[in-house]
Amino acid sequence: MNIDIDSAAELSAHLKALRKTHHLTQAQLGLRLGVKQTRMADIEKNPGVVSVAQLLEVLHALDARLLLATPTEPRLAPSAPADTRPHRREPGGSGPAP
Repeated sequence: MNIDIDSAAELSAHLKALRKTHHLTQAQLGLRLGVKQTRMADIEKNPGVVSVAQLLEVLHALDARLLLATPTEPRLAPSAPADTRPHRREPGGSGPAP
C-alpha cells in the first residue's frame, strides 16, 4: 500500500498508525531502535525535526519504506495576470510601446 504524505502532521499520524498495526508500544519500538520511549514519543509527535537517517530507521523497524515519486501531472506555477492595459504607439514608431 502506498500513502501520500504531504506534511509532518500526516507523517506523524501514519507513524503512530504503523506502530499500532505492529502491536508495538513506543517503548518496544524504541528498544528495537536503541532509543528511549520519550524519544519515540518526540518522533511521533514531531517527525519534521528528526534526521532522515533516523526516520529511515523507524520506517524499516516498522517494515515500511520511503518512496520518492514525482506526480504524474507536474504542478504548474501560477500564471502572471494578462496585461490588459491598452498599448500606446511611440511617436514615429511602428509598434506598441514596451
